[in-house]
Parts: sequence; structure tokens; C-alpha cells
Amino acid sequence: MRILLLSLLCLIPICAAPPQGGGGPKNLKLLKPEDLRAGIMHVYTVSLGVHCDFCHVQDRASDENPHKNVARHMIEITRDINSKFSDGKEHVTCFTCHRGAQEPLTAPPAAQ
Repeated sequence: MRILLLSLLCLIPICAAPPQGGGGPKNLKLLKPEDLRAGIMHVYTVSLGVHCDFCHVQDRASDENPHKNVARHMIEITRDINSKFSDGKEHVTCFTCHRGAQEPLTAPPAAQ
């Protein structure tokens, strides 16, 4: 368990790091650079139980991987749901449905 936790902690800077070559992050359509600095990518990877390469190819700005556009759509959905709450709090996140799995459950697990 310690090795897994240490591995995750080591992946945070790698997943959240802006692309090399100066100029900062590129191809941001929904997120802001400060979102990346706040570690939002770590939240996404933990919520879905994946690594960065689940959505990204080596060139992080590329839209070559279709999972990246699915993720953008899901971000839009959660933002839309959260905007309907008058308190301004974030009530729905990726983890709300995914619970650490790539595919969210659509029915309760079978009784044992």
C-alpha cells in the first residue's frame, strides 16, 4: 500500500506538469493554467483509477486520444450540474459516479 501511495505521489508532478518547450500549457479548452497548477489532473486520475496516458498521448496538447474529448464533455456535464445549485459549491465530481473506475456502475453491485 505504501508503494502504491508513493507511486501516486510521484505521478502528481508528471501528470500536472505543463508541456516542455516554454509558453505554458497549450490546447486548454475548458481548464485554465491555474487549474493544472492546483492539481486537477491528479483528481481526475484518482477519480477514474487511471494514469495520464489514458487521455493523453506523449504530446499533452494533442487531441489524438478520443478519451480526452470524452473527459472534456464530462467536465462540461459536471459543471452544468453544479451550476444548478444556488450555494456555489461543487456537489458533483468525477468521483461521484466513477468511484475510482474507468466506467461508472450503472446498477448496484450484485448481492453476495
